[in-house]
Amino acid sequence: MSHKIKKILKIVGTALTGILLFLALFVLFGSRWVFKTWSDLSIEEVIYHIGAPLTGTNMDMIWDYVFWGVVPVVVMVALMAIVLYLKREKRYFGKLLAIIAAVSLAILGGDVVYAAHRLNIVRFLQAESETSAFVDTYYVDPATAELEFPEEKRNLIYIFLESMETTYQDKQSGGVFTENMIPELTRLAQENEDFSGDTTCQSGAYALPWTTWTVAAMFAEVSGLPLHISIEDNSMDTQEHFFPSITTIGDILEANGYNQTLLIGSSAGFAGRNILFTEHGNYDIRDYDYAKTQRWIPEDYYVWWGYEDAYLFQFAKEMLQELASGDQPFNLTMLTVDTHFEDGYVCGLCENGFGDNRYANVLACSSRQVMELVLWIQKQDFYENTTIVLCGDHPTMDGDFLSDIPEDYNRTVYTVVINPACENELKQKREFSTFDLFPTTLAAMGVEIKGDRLGLGTNLFSSTKTLLERFDYEYVSEELYKNSELITRLAEIDETTEAWRERAVVLYGTEE
Repeated sequence: MSHKIKKILKIVGTALTGILLFLALFVLFGSRWVFKTWSDLSIEEVIYHIGAPLTGTNMDMIWDYVFWGVVPVVVMVALMAIVLYLKREKRYFGKLLAIIAAVSLAILGGDVVYAAHRLNIVRFLQAESETSAFVDTYYVDPATAELEFPEEKRNLIYIFLESMETTYQDKQSGGVFTENMIPELTRLAQENEDFSGDTTCQSGAYALPWTTWTVAAMFAEVSGLPLHISIEDNSMDTQEHFFPSITTIGDILEANGYNQTLLIGSSAGFAGRNILFTEHGNYDIRDYDYAKTQRWIPEDYYVWWGYEDAYLFQFAKEMLQELASGDQPFNLTMLTVDTHFEDGYVCGLCENGFGDNRYANVLACSSRQVMELVLWIQKQDFYENTTIVLCGDHPTMDGDFLSDIPEDYNRTVYTVVINPACENELKQKREFSTFDLFPTTLAAMGVEIKGDRLGLGTNLFSSTKTLLERFDYEYVSEELYKNSELITRLAEIDETTEAWRERAVVLYGTEE
Protein backbone atom coordinates (compact mmCIF):
# COMPACT_ATOMS: atom_id res chain seq x y z
CA MET A 1 0.00 0.00 0.00
CA SER A 2 1.44 3.35 -1.02
CA HIS A 3 2.36 5.99 1.52
CA LYS A 4 -0.22 8.34 0.02
CA ILE A 5 -3.07 5.84 0.45
CA LYS A 6 -1.98 5.10 4.03
CA LYS A 7 -2.00 8.82 4.77
CA ILE A 8 -5.51 9.19 3.35
CA LEU A 9 -6.77 6.21 5.36
CA LYS A 10 -5.14 7.64 8.44
CA ILE A 11 -6.88 10.98 7.96
CA VAL A 12 -10.25 9.35 7.24
CA GLY A 13 -9.88 6.99 10.20
CA THR A 14 -9.00 9.86 12.51
CA ALA A 15 -11.95 11.91 11.28
CA LEU A 16 -14.42 9.03 11.67
CA THR A 17 -13.07 8.22 15.13
CA GLY A 18 -13.45 11.87 16.12
CA ILE A 19 -17.04 11.95 14.87
CA LEU A 20 -17.84 8.72 16.71
CA LEU A 21 -16.26 10.03 19.92
CA PHE A 22 -18.17 13.30 19.64
CA LEU A 23 -21.45 11.46 19.07
CA ALA A 24 -20.86 9.10 22.01
CA LEU A 25 -19.98 11.94 24.39
CA PHE A 26 -22.82 14.11 23.10
CA VAL A 27 -25.34 11.35 23.82
CA LEU A 28 -23.69 10.52 27.16
CA PHE A 29 -23.64 14.04 28.60
CA GLY A 30 -26.92 15.03 26.95
CA SER A 31 -28.81 12.05 28.33
CA ARG A 32 -27.30 12.52 31.79
CA TRP A 33 -28.45 16.14 31.76
CA VAL A 34 -31.91 15.10 30.60
CA PHE A 35 -32.36 12.45 33.30
CA LYS A 36 -30.95 14.78 35.96
CA THR A 37 -33.33 17.52 34.90
CA TRP A 38 -36.38 15.27 34.48
CA SER A 39 -36.20 12.52 37.11
CA ASP A 40 -39.42 10.77 36.09
CA LEU A 41 -39.17 11.51 32.39
CA SER A 42 -41.63 9.59 30.25
CA ILE A 43 -41.32 8.79 26.57
CA GLU A 44 -44.24 11.05 25.67
CA GLU A 45 -42.43 13.95 27.35
CA VAL A 46 -39.32 13.15 25.31
CA ILE A 47 -41.39 13.32 22.14
CA TYR A 48 -42.79 16.62 23.33
CA HIS A 49 -39.48 18.26 24.17
CA ILE A 50 -37.58 17.03 21.10
CA GLY A 51 -39.79 19.13 18.89
CA ALA A 52 -40.54 21.94 21.33
CA PRO A 53 -40.06 25.33 19.70
CA LEU A 54 -37.72 27.72 21.48
CA THR A 55 -40.32 30.49 21.33
CA GLY A 56 -41.30 31.27 24.89
CA THR A 57 -38.72 28.90 26.37
CA ASN A 58 -36.87 29.87 29.54
CA MET A 59 -33.28 30.71 28.52
CA ASP A 60 -31.88 29.60 31.90
CA MET A 61 -32.71 26.02 30.94
CA ILE A 62 -30.98 26.35 27.59
CA TRP A 63 -27.82 27.72 29.17
CA ASP A 64 -27.92 24.98 31.80
CA TYR A 65 -27.95 22.39 29.00
CA VAL A 66 -25.10 24.15 27.20
CA PHE A 67 -23.01 24.17 30.39
CA TRP A 68 -23.62 20.53 31.37
CA GLY A 69 -24.36 18.92 28.02
CA VAL A 70 -22.26 20.73 25.42
CA VAL A 71 -19.21 22.29 27.08
CA PRO A 72 -17.89 18.96 28.53
CA VAL A 73 -18.19 17.35 25.11
CA VAL A 74 -16.30 20.13 23.38
CA VAL A 75 -13.55 20.13 26.03
CA MET A 76 -13.09 16.34 25.97
CA VAL A 77 -13.07 16.13 22.17
CA ALA A 78 -10.58 19.00 22.01
CA LEU A 79 -8.29 17.26 24.52
CA MET A 80 -8.50 14.00 22.59
CA ALA A 81 -7.74 15.86 19.35
CA ILE A 82 -4.60 17.28 20.97
CA VAL A 83 -3.52 13.81 22.14
CA LEU A 84 -4.07 12.33 18.68
CA TYR A 85 -2.15 15.17 17.05
CA LEU A 86 0.81 14.63 19.37
CA LYS A 87 0.74 10.86 18.77
CA ARG A 88 0.10 11.02 15.00
CA GLU A 89 3.56 9.73 14.07
CA LYS A 90 3.66 6.89 16.57
CA ARG A 91 3.52 3.33 15.28
CA TYR A 92 0.68 2.48 17.64
CA PHE A 93 -1.45 5.37 16.35
CA GLY A 94 -3.79 2.98 14.50
CA LYS A 95 -4.32 0.88 17.64
CA LEU A 96 -5.01 4.07 19.60
CA LEU A 97 -7.71 5.02 17.09
CA ALA A 98 -9.20 1.53 17.34
CA ILE A 99 -9.30 1.72 21.14
CA ILE A 100 -10.97 5.15 21.08
CA ALA A 101 -13.50 3.91 18.50
CA ALA A 102 -14.27 0.78 20.55
CA VAL A 103 -14.72 2.78 23.76
CA SER A 104 -16.93 5.28 21.91
CA LEU A 105 -19.11 2.48 20.54
CA ALA A 106 -19.37 0.95 24.02
CA ILE A 107 -20.38 4.29 25.52
CA LEU A 108 -22.91 4.91 22.77
CA GLY A 109 -24.39 1.40 22.97
CA GLY A 110 -24.53 1.45 26.75
CA ASP A 111 -26.24 4.82 26.81
CA VAL A 112 -28.85 3.74 24.27
CA VAL A 113 -29.63 0.65 26.37
CA TYR A 114 -29.77 2.75 29.55
CA ALA A 115 -32.11 5.32 27.97
CA ALA A 116 -34.34 2.60 26.55
CA HIS A 117 -34.60 1.05 30.02
CA ARG A 118 -35.27 4.38 31.79
CA LEU A 119 -37.94 5.37 29.29
CA ASN A 120 -39.40 1.89 28.90
CA ILE A 121 -39.20 2.34 25.14
CA VAL A 122 -39.99 -1.30 24.38
CA ARG A 123 -43.31 -1.05 26.19
CA PHE A 124 -44.03 2.26 24.48
CA LEU A 125 -43.31 0.91 21.00
CA GLN A 126 -45.45 -2.15 21.65
CA ALA A 127 -48.30 0.05 22.82
CA GLU A 128 -47.90 2.43 19.88
CA SER A 129 -48.24 -0.50 17.49
CA GLU A 130 -51.54 -1.51 19.07
CA THR A 131 -54.98 0.04 19.03
CA SER A 132 -57.09 0.05 22.16
CA ALA A 133 -60.84 0.53 22.50
CA PHE A 134 -60.42 1.80 26.08
CA VAL A 135 -60.92 5.51 25.36
CA ASP A 136 -63.61 4.75 22.78
CA THR A 137 -65.49 2.66 25.34
CA TYR A 138 -65.28 4.89 28.41
CA TYR A 139 -65.39 8.35 26.83
CA VAL A 140 -68.62 10.21 27.56
CA ASP A 141 -69.24 12.89 24.95
CA PRO A 142 -70.08 16.13 26.80
CA ALA A 143 -71.98 17.34 23.75
CA THR A 144 -74.66 14.70 24.31
CA ALA A 145 -74.57 14.68 28.13
CA GLU A 146 -77.53 16.03 30.09
CA LEU A 147 -76.36 19.08 32.03
CA GLU A 148 -78.57 21.33 34.16
CA PHE A 149 -77.20 24.63 35.42
CA PRO A 150 -78.58 26.28 38.56
CA GLU A 151 -80.93 29.23 38.11
CA GLU A 152 -78.26 31.56 39.47
CA LYS A 153 -75.09 30.61 37.62
CA ARG A 154 -71.95 30.42 39.65
CA ASN A 155 -68.64 32.13 38.82
CA LEU A 156 -65.48 30.06 38.39
CA ILE A 157 -61.87 30.86 39.21
CA TYR A 158 -59.65 28.03 37.97
CA ILE A 159 -55.95 28.23 38.76
CA PHE A 160 -53.50 25.82 37.14
CA LEU A 161 -50.58 25.66 39.58
CA GLU A 162 -47.41 24.96 37.62
CA SER A 163 -45.75 21.68 38.72
CA MET A 164 -47.52 21.73 42.09
CA GLU A 165 -47.41 18.32 43.77
CA THR A 166 -48.68 16.94 47.04
CA THR A 167 -45.13 15.59 47.37
CA TYR A 168 -43.83 18.94 48.68
CA GLN A 169 -45.75 18.57 51.93
CA ASP A 170 -44.52 16.97 55.13
CA LYS A 171 -45.13 13.25 55.64
CA GLN A 172 -48.06 13.88 57.98
CA SER A 173 -49.83 15.76 55.18
CA GLY A 174 -49.08 13.16 52.51
CA GLY A 175 -45.75 14.44 51.23
CA VAL A 176 -42.22 13.07 51.58
CA PHE A 177 -40.38 15.85 53.40
CA THR A 178 -39.80 16.47 57.08
CA GLU A 179 -40.73 20.13 56.65
CA ASN A 180 -43.75 21.29 54.68
CA MET A 181 -42.76 23.56 51.81
CA ILE A 182 -46.33 24.58 50.97
CA PRO A 183 -48.06 24.95 54.38
CA GLU A 184 -50.60 27.49 53.13
CA LEU A 185 -51.73 25.18 50.33
CA THR A 186 -51.92 22.33 52.82
CA ARG A 187 -54.15 24.46 55.02
CA LEU A 188 -56.43 25.25 52.07
CA ALA A 189 -56.69 21.54 51.28
CA GLN A 190 -57.51 20.63 54.86
CA GLU A 191 -60.13 23.36 55.23
CA ASN A 192 -61.80 22.74 51.89
CA GLU A 193 -62.56 19.79 49.59
CA ASP A 194 -59.54 17.78 48.48
CA PHE A 195 -61.23 14.35 48.14
CA SER A 196 -59.00 12.79 50.78
CA GLY A 197 -61.81 11.83 53.14
CA ASP A 198 -61.07 12.03 56.85
CA THR A 199 -57.34 11.41 56.45
CA THR A 200 -54.82 14.21 56.91
CA CYS A 201 -52.84 12.89 53.93
CA GLN A 202 -53.90 14.66 50.77
CA SER A 203 -54.77 12.42 47.84
CA GLY A 204 -54.06 14.59 44.84
CA ALA A 205 -54.70 13.75 41.18
CA TYR A 206 -52.65 11.30 39.13
CA ALA A 207 -51.22 12.60 35.87
CA LEU A 208 -51.80 9.79 33.37
CA PRO A 209 -49.92 9.28 30.05
CA TRP A 210 -50.13 12.15 27.56
CA THR A 211 -51.06 14.65 30.30
CA THR A 212 -47.66 15.30 31.86
CA TRP A 213 -46.62 18.65 30.40
CA THR A 214 -48.40 21.98 30.57
CA VAL A 215 -50.46 22.11 27.38
CA ALA A 216 -51.39 18.43 27.70
CA ALA A 217 -52.27 18.90 31.37
CA MET A 218 -54.48 21.91 30.64
CA PHE A 219 -56.14 19.99 27.81
CA ALA A 220 -56.80 17.00 30.10
CA GLU A 221 -58.40 19.11 32.80
CA VAL A 222 -60.72 21.03 30.47
CA SER A 223 -61.66 18.13 28.16
CA GLY A 224 -61.10 14.85 30.03
CA LEU A 225 -58.86 13.58 27.20
CA PRO A 226 -55.16 12.77 26.76
CA LEU A 227 -53.17 14.73 24.19
CA HIS A 228 -52.13 11.66 22.20
CA ILE A 229 -51.66 12.80 18.62
CA SER A 230 -49.77 11.86 15.47
CA ILE A 231 -47.48 14.90 15.51
CA GLU A 232 -45.19 16.12 18.29
CA ASP A 233 -47.48 17.18 21.08
CA ASN A 234 -46.10 20.70 21.30
CA SER A 235 -46.81 21.17 17.61
CA MET A 236 -50.47 22.02 18.01
CA ASP A 237 -49.39 25.57 17.23
CA THR A 238 -48.92 24.36 13.62
CA GLN A 239 -52.59 23.47 13.40
CA GLU A 240 -55.52 25.70 12.56
CA HIS A 241 -57.69 23.83 15.05
CA PHE A 242 -57.27 22.11 18.42
CA PHE A 243 -59.53 19.03 18.51
CA PRO A 244 -62.27 21.11 16.84
CA SER A 245 -65.19 18.70 17.30
CA ILE A 246 -64.85 18.07 21.04
CA THR A 247 -66.74 19.83 23.80
CA THR A 248 -64.72 21.22 26.71
CA ILE A 249 -65.69 23.05 29.87
CA GLY A 250 -65.04 26.28 27.96
CA ASP A 251 -67.57 25.32 25.28
CA ILE A 252 -70.15 24.42 27.91
CA LEU A 253 -69.71 27.66 29.84
CA GLU A 254 -69.74 29.78 26.67
CA ALA A 255 -73.04 28.18 25.64
CA ASN A 256 -74.39 29.17 29.03
CA GLY A 257 -73.49 32.83 28.77
CA TYR A 258 -70.17 32.98 30.60
CA ASN A 259 -67.57 35.70 30.08
CA GLN A 260 -64.26 33.80 29.96
CA THR A 261 -60.66 34.94 30.31
CA LEU A 262 -57.32 33.11 30.19
CA LEU A 263 -54.68 34.96 32.20
CA ILE A 264 -51.09 33.67 31.93
CA GLY A 265 -47.64 35.21 32.31
CA SER A 266 -46.12 33.49 29.28
CA SER A 267 -46.99 33.54 25.58
CA ALA A 268 -50.28 31.73 24.93
CA GLY A 269 -49.05 30.87 21.44
CA PHE A 270 -46.57 28.39 22.91
CA ALA A 271 -47.77 24.85 22.01
CA GLY A 272 -51.09 26.13 20.71
CA ARG A 273 -52.69 27.11 24.01
CA ASN A 274 -54.22 30.18 22.37
CA ILE A 275 -55.94 27.93 19.81
CA LEU A 276 -57.29 25.61 22.52
CA PHE A 277 -58.85 28.38 24.58
CA THR A 278 -60.12 30.61 21.78
CA GLU A 279 -61.64 27.74 19.80
CA HIS A 280 -63.20 26.17 22.89
CA GLY A 281 -64.94 28.87 24.85
CA ASN A 282 -63.89 32.06 23.08
CA TYR A 283 -61.68 33.03 26.01
CA ASP A 284 -60.25 36.54 26.09
CA ILE A 285 -56.52 35.75 25.96
CA ARG A 286 -54.53 37.97 28.30
CA ASP A 287 -51.01 36.60 28.18
CA TYR A 288 -47.49 38.01 28.28
CA ASP A 289 -47.84 39.50 24.80
CA TYR A 290 -51.14 41.15 25.75
CA ALA A 291 -49.54 42.58 28.91
CA LYS A 292 -46.87 44.27 26.80
CA THR A 293 -49.29 45.75 24.27
CA GLN A 294 -51.50 47.07 27.09
CA ARG A 295 -48.43 48.41 28.91
CA TRP A 296 -49.17 46.39 32.02
CA ILE A 297 -45.42 45.76 31.93
CA PRO A 298 -42.62 47.59 30.06
CA GLU A 299 -42.32 46.60 26.42
CA ASP A 300 -38.84 45.14 26.94
CA TYR A 301 -39.72 43.35 30.20
CA TYR A 302 -38.94 39.62 30.19
CA VAL A 303 -38.08 37.33 33.08
CA TRP A 304 -38.26 33.55 33.33
CA TRP A 305 -41.04 32.68 30.80
CA GLY A 306 -42.49 36.18 30.43
CA TYR A 307 -43.47 37.85 33.67
CA GLU A 308 -43.53 36.45 37.20
CA ASP A 309 -46.49 35.38 39.34
CA ALA A 310 -46.33 38.47 41.53
CA TYR A 311 -47.60 40.36 38.49
CA LEU A 312 -50.04 37.56 37.61
CA PHE A 313 -51.82 37.73 40.96
CA GLN A 314 -51.89 41.51 40.84
CA PHE A 315 -53.46 41.43 37.38
CA ALA A 316 -55.89 38.72 38.55
CA LYS A 317 -57.31 40.99 41.23
CA GLU A 318 -57.84 43.75 38.68
CA MET A 319 -59.39 41.29 36.24
CA LEU A 320 -61.75 39.87 38.87
CA GLN A 321 -63.00 43.31 39.79
CA GLU A 322 -63.57 44.02 36.11
CA LEU A 323 -65.38 40.70 35.51
CA ALA A 324 -67.48 40.97 38.67
CA SER A 325 -68.72 44.40 37.61
CA GLY A 326 -70.32 42.92 34.50
CA ASP A 327 -73.74 41.34 34.16
CA GLN A 328 -72.48 37.90 33.02
CA PRO A 329 -71.24 34.99 35.13
CA PHE A 330 -67.50 34.70 34.60
CA ASN A 331 -64.72 32.14 34.36
CA LEU A 332 -61.21 33.38 35.05
CA THR A 333 -58.68 30.66 34.25
CA MET A 334 -55.07 31.25 35.25
CA LEU A 335 -51.70 29.50 35.01
CA THR A 336 -48.81 30.19 37.38
CA VAL A 337 -45.23 29.84 36.18
CA ASP A 338 -42.66 30.61 38.90
CA THR A 339 -42.53 26.95 40.03
CA HIS A 340 -41.53 25.69 36.59
CA PHE A 341 -38.31 23.69 36.51
CA GLU A 342 -35.35 24.07 36.58
CA ASP A 343 -35.30 25.32 40.20
CA GLY A 344 -38.06 27.89 39.70
CA TYR A 345 -37.94 31.69 39.56
CA VAL A 346 -36.89 33.67 42.62
CA CYS A 347 -39.01 36.82 42.70
CA GLY A 348 -38.80 39.82 45.00
CA LEU A 349 -41.31 38.21 47.40
CA CYS A 350 -39.30 35.02 47.93
CA GLU A 351 -37.75 34.34 51.32
CA ASN A 352 -34.86 32.10 52.33
CA GLY A 353 -36.68 29.85 54.76
CA PHE A 354 -35.08 26.80 53.15
CA GLY A 355 -31.57 28.19 52.93
CA ASP A 356 -29.85 27.57 49.60
CA ASN A 357 -32.61 25.21 48.41
CA ARG A 358 -33.84 27.52 45.67
CA TYR A 359 -36.74 25.40 44.44
CA ALA A 360 -38.08 24.92 47.98
CA ASN A 361 -37.98 28.68 48.53
CA VAL A 362 -39.87 29.26 45.26
CA LEU A 363 -42.50 26.66 46.17
CA ALA A 364 -42.97 28.27 49.58
CA CYS A 365 -43.32 31.68 47.96
CA SER A 366 -45.93 30.37 45.53
CA SER A 367 -47.87 28.81 48.40
CA ARG A 368 -47.97 32.15 50.25
CA GLN A 369 -49.01 34.07 47.14
CA VAL A 370 -51.84 31.66 46.31
CA MET A 371 -53.13 31.84 49.87
CA GLU A 372 -53.02 35.65 49.80
CA LEU A 373 -55.02 35.69 46.57
CA VAL A 374 -57.61 33.24 47.94
CA LEU A 375 -58.01 35.27 51.13
CA TRP A 376 -58.47 38.43 49.05
CA ILE A 377 -61.11 36.73 46.91
CA GLN A 378 -62.97 35.54 50.00
CA LYS A 379 -63.34 39.15 51.13
CA GLN A 380 -64.97 40.25 47.88
CA ASP A 381 -68.73 40.55 47.37
CA PHE A 382 -68.69 38.16 44.41
CA TYR A 383 -67.11 35.32 46.43
CA GLU A 384 -70.39 34.02 47.83
CA ASN A 385 -71.40 32.89 44.35
CA THR A 386 -67.92 31.86 43.18
CA THR A 387 -66.15 28.49 43.16
CA ILE A 388 -62.35 28.31 43.20
CA VAL A 389 -60.45 25.29 41.84
CA LEU A 390 -56.73 24.96 42.51
CA CYS A 391 -54.97 22.15 40.68
CA GLY A 392 -51.41 21.40 39.70
CA ASP A 393 -51.01 20.94 35.98
CA HIS A 394 -48.54 18.02 36.19
CA PRO A 395 -45.81 16.64 38.47
CA THR A 396 -42.61 18.64 38.49
CA MET A 397 -39.94 17.91 35.92
CA ASP A 398 -37.24 19.15 38.31
CA GLY A 399 -35.39 15.85 38.50
CA ASP A 400 -32.74 16.44 41.15
CA PHE A 401 -35.22 17.99 43.60
CA LEU A 402 -37.10 14.71 44.07
CA SER A 403 -34.25 12.32 43.38
CA ASP A 404 -34.33 10.84 46.89
CA ILE A 405 -38.03 10.08 47.27
CA PRO A 406 -39.04 6.44 47.95
CA GLU A 407 -39.59 4.38 44.79
CA ASP A 408 -43.03 3.23 45.98
CA TYR A 409 -44.28 6.79 46.61
CA ASN A 410 -47.13 7.80 44.30
CA ARG A 411 -46.64 11.34 43.09
CA THR A 412 -49.85 13.28 42.51
CA VAL A 413 -50.67 16.88 41.68
CA TYR A 414 -52.19 19.20 44.25
CA THR A 415 -55.99 19.46 44.02
CA VAL A 416 -58.56 21.40 46.07
CA VAL A 417 -62.03 22.87 45.48
CA ILE A 418 -63.00 25.94 47.50
CA ASN A 419 -66.60 27.04 48.06
CA PRO A 420 -68.35 24.35 45.98
CA ALA A 421 -72.10 24.50 45.44
CA CYS A 422 -72.58 20.83 46.33
CA GLU A 423 -71.61 18.37 49.03
CA ASN A 424 -69.36 15.35 48.65
CA GLU A 425 -71.43 12.15 48.71
CA LEU A 426 -68.44 10.02 49.76
CA LYS A 427 -66.44 10.93 52.85
CA GLN A 428 -63.51 8.77 51.82
CA LYS A 429 -60.22 9.00 49.99
CA ARG A 430 -60.63 8.95 46.21
CA GLU A 431 -58.29 7.58 43.55
CA PHE A 432 -58.55 10.03 40.68
CA SER A 433 -56.73 11.63 37.77
CA THR A 434 -56.67 15.09 36.25
CA PHE A 435 -59.35 13.90 33.78
CA ASP A 436 -61.80 13.93 36.70
CA LEU A 437 -61.38 17.67 37.22
CA PHE A 438 -63.54 18.36 34.15
CA PRO A 439 -66.90 17.08 35.46
CA THR A 440 -65.93 17.79 39.08
CA THR A 441 -65.49 21.49 38.34
CA LEU A 442 -68.92 21.73 36.74
CA ALA A 443 -70.48 19.88 39.67
CA ALA A 444 -68.75 22.27 42.07
CA MET A 445 -70.48 25.10 40.20
CA GLY A 446 -73.85 23.54 40.92
CA VAL A 447 -74.29 21.85 37.53
CA GLU A 448 -76.19 18.57 37.67
CA ILE A 449 -74.59 15.95 35.41
CA LYS A 450 -76.67 12.94 34.55
CA GLY A 451 -74.46 9.89 34.99
CA ASP A 452 -71.76 11.99 36.70
CA ARG A 453 -69.22 11.40 33.92
CA LEU A 454 -67.80 13.61 31.14
CA GLY A 455 -64.89 12.78 28.86
CA LEU A 456 -62.81 10.20 30.70
CA GLY A 457 -63.56 11.94 33.98
CA THR A 458 -65.93 11.31 36.87
CA ASN A 459 -67.62 13.83 39.16
CA LEU A 460 -65.72 13.38 42.42
CA PHE A 461 -68.60 14.82 44.44
CA SER A 462 -70.66 11.78 43.42
CA SER A 463 -70.40 8.15 44.48
CA THR A 464 -69.65 7.05 40.90
CA LYS A 465 -66.29 5.31 40.57
CA THR A 466 -63.47 6.92 38.64
CA LEU A 467 -61.55 4.95 36.02
CA LEU A 468 -58.70 4.56 38.51
CA GLU A 469 -61.14 3.12 41.04
CA ARG A 470 -62.62 0.71 38.51
CA PHE A 471 -59.23 -0.35 37.15
CA ASP A 472 -55.71 0.00 38.48
CA TYR A 473 -53.25 2.71 37.50
CA GLU A 474 -51.01 0.39 35.47
CA TYR A 475 -53.87 -0.95 33.36
CA VAL A 476 -55.29 2.49 32.58
CA SER A 477 -51.81 3.77 31.70
CA GLU A 478 -51.10 0.84 29.40
CA GLU A 479 -54.35 1.39 27.54
CA LEU A 480 -53.78 5.12 27.18
CA TYR A 481 -50.35 4.51 25.66
CA LYS A 482 -52.04 2.61 22.84
CA ASN A 483 -53.63 4.25 19.84
CA SER A 484 -57.28 5.18 19.93
CA GLU A 485 -59.42 5.48 16.81
CA LEU A 486 -61.66 7.94 18.65
CA ILE A 487 -58.82 10.28 19.64
CA THR A 488 -57.38 10.14 16.12
CA ARG A 489 -60.76 11.10 14.74
CA LEU A 490 -61.33 13.87 17.29
CA ALA A 491 -57.83 15.34 16.87
CA GLU A 492 -58.29 15.98 13.12
CA ILE A 493 -54.55 16.57 12.75
CA ASP A 494 -53.61 18.19 9.45
CA GLU A 495 -50.04 17.30 8.49
CA THR A 496 -50.27 19.34 5.28
CA THR A 497 -50.27 22.79 6.88
CA GLU A 498 -47.33 24.97 5.90
CA ALA A 499 -46.43 25.48 9.56
CA TRP A 500 -46.27 21.73 10.19
CA ARG A 501 -44.28 21.05 7.01
CA GLU A 502 -41.71 23.65 8.10
CA ARG A 503 -41.55 22.09 11.58
CA ALA A 504 -41.21 18.61 10.08
CA VAL A 505 -38.24 19.73 7.98
CA VAL A 506 -36.49 20.87 11.15
CA LEU A 507 -37.36 17.66 13.01
CA TYR A 508 -36.94 15.07 10.29
CA GLY A 509 -35.04 16.79 7.51
CA THR A 510 -37.77 16.04 4.97
CA GLU A 511 -40.71 17.78 3.42
CA GLU A 512 -42.67 14.56 3.22
